[in-house]
Amino acid sequence: MNETRLEKLRRMVRERPEDSRLRFGLAVELLNSGEIREGAEALRAYLSMAEDEGNAWARLGSALAELGEVDEAREAFARGIEIASRRGHEGLVEEMREALEDLA
Repeated sequence: MNETRLEKLRRMVRERPEDSRLRFGLAVELLNSGEIREGAEALRAYLSMAEDEGNAWARLGSALAELGEVDEAREAFARGIEIASRRGHEGLVEEMREALEDLA
């Protein structure tokens, strides 16, 4: 069987559900494949188990904005800004601030 990257990641997450890196990889692949809702859910699962530096929050905010879930997108961006600021990721902070402004 010739699995796609997405199928392989889904299988790997089923086999190792505690592996947050696999969950993040699955989320990114889902988003890249246009599976925005499932990608957002995968990001939420990842964020419930991992310490993120802001990137996953930014991706979640963008996904939620694309789904029209503006309030939740604002919350994700705000959380991401808070975390990325503490970690010194100013470029990411600026991207999320701009994304927040675009939601207004």
